[in-house]
Amino acid sequence: MKLAFSTLGVPGLSVPEVLALASAHGYHGVELRAHPEEPVHPGIGPDERAAVAAAFRAAGVEVLGIAGYARVAAPGDDAAVVEEVRTLIDLAADLGAPYVRVFPGGADGQSAADADAVAARRLGTAAEHAADRGVRILLETHDSHRTGADAMRVLGLVGHRQVGALWDVMHTWLGGEQPLETYAALSPYLGYVQVKDIASAEDTTPLALGAGVLPLAECVEVLTRHGWDGWLCWEYEKRWYEAAQPLPELLDDGRKHLGRLLNDSA
Repeated sequence: MKLAFSTLGVPGLSVPEVLALASAHGYHGVELRAHPEEPVHPGIGPDERAAVAAAFRAAGVEVLGIAGYARVAAPGDDAAVVEEVRTLIDLAADLGAPYVRVFPGGADGQSAADADAVAARRLGTAAEHAADRGVRILLETHDSHRTGADAMRVLGLVGHRQVGALWDVMHTWLGGEQPLETYAALSPYLGYVQVKDIASAEDTTPLALGAGVLPLAECVEVLTRHGWDGWLCWEYEKRWYEAAQPLPELLDDGRKHLGRLLNDSA
């Protein structure tokens, strides 16, 4: 498996600074948080996109994915959400990234069936553009659809190969789903896996990998046992927890911890 980290853990760093961290600490790729407060987002122009892509190529680091904030199940106008997803797809294609992350974002009071149908309709529409650009849209296990079973309901309705799943191990665990259950639900759709660690269900402050309660060893074992050979991406949510330890000083130990889990499960 290849290892990556998300720029959510190093908010505001320039692309050269992010690439220096990836190269220095042995990570194969980076997931770019596509928000206007970051250096890479859908608002940057063609020249900036070309420069970012060239910098990644020169460093020998891959752009794993573009982590967007489109909420595909949210109530409201379909066209605006689909257009937001399309802008993320274009950014990913221009940077050579294979994946775009979207959230479910179903609202309180919205029925599960309605949220599923809305998300599937929008994802199905955006999938044609994703196919044209060679990018895959991944629905993250998050918020209103935090388990693999939840995400599978949407993905089964979409039925398009350019729409898949991003497994966030924290959310499936918080949803009460065991790793084997999550893998069984998502395996036909799985793009990549976001790993992280936290102290408890009540305290989700990010911790060093292996220092918390999330079943990382079991997740890696399930993936390995089933022959899955994709990406593990460390999403360290420093952006939301200012008191959390800085990610750069954890990157070496995080890579080593994931390496041990992979060796133990081989």
